[in-house]
Amino acid sequence: MTMPVKPSEQEEEYFARQEFERRKQVLAEQERKVAEEERLRVLAVARNRCPKCGAPLVPVPYRGVELDKCSRCQGLWLDFGELDQVLTEEKGFLSGLKRIFG
Repeated sequence: MTMPVKPSEQEEEYFARQEFERRKQVLAEQERKVAEEERLRVLAVARNRCPKCGAPLVPVPYRGVELDKCSRCQGLWLDFGELDQVLTEEKGFLSGLKRIFG
């Protein structure tokens, strides 16, 4: 009958490091999932709300672009790229804004 061989210190250290790295990766993945869930929760709450006062935003069509107007403070909010779309047709831009706020 053979006796089991006790692992050397280097082997124990190697396996301890492997286990540490595995646990570190699992923890990082869990933290990433929690952060993503929190980001989605915040987006769901803040979506279609005025960044200034928190009131609901009302969509306002303007030159083929849907702008967001606050129902309380009357602020006008544009999503990414919407200002560029509106400014491509420079003619009558200010009069168009007067029509929205008029």
